[in-house]
Amino acid sequence: MNQIRGLVLEYGIAFRKGKGSIEENLPKAISTNENELTSMSKALFTELLAELRQTKEKLAEYDQKILAIHKAHPVCQRLVTIPGVGPLTATAIIAMVGDPGAFENGRHLSAYLGLVPRQHSTGGKDRLLGISKRGDPYIRMLLIHGARTVLRWVDQKEDSKSQWLKKLIERRGMNKATVALANKNARVIWALMARNEKYREPEKAA
Repeated sequence: MNQIRGLVLEYGIAFRKGKGSIEENLPKAISTNENELTSMSKALFTELLAELRQTKEKLAEYDQKILAIHKAHPVCQRLVTIPGVGPLTATAIIAMVGDPGAFENGRHLSAYLGLVPRQHSTGGKDRLLGISKRGDPYIRMLLIHGARTVLRWVDQKEDSKSQWLKKLIERRGMNKATVALANKNARVIWALMARNEKYREPEKAA
């Protein structure tokens, strides 16, 4: 979609953002002679449009397969009860971790995913740097995106976890709060997998 949007812009045609915009407007641009598109460029955009539609169909097919795996796997069903963890993240975690006993605790899983701060010692002092970004970058990205979605609605909630997150945003900023929540979720994921536990909703703040 980004490729098509950028190419048509070279011909003076701008499509609004949105998933359905290209499929709605590109056929109109191809079928009219009231723009700068040449016969060759129209043929190219026709091929790109067909490729886009095929890709979307394939993505929908894979989404259905992921949902089927999720529904058939009891551990996946427990993991998606964690705010910020959906079927895609849950199935990816199951595929990557396999045996949670390979990690001593939740912090080790979080560290493996690169969600804990790097440390640097100099002059006898330890400094915390940015996250290490080790391990599986895809799962780290999913956890970060999931955490960002949770934080989008945190102002509307008053439970103890949301209060902690709001204070963290005030002190450290949105990006660090996002990583902190992703880190926490990785630890919770390990607990639910290793101890066969269920996710417990945070208590209401006093």
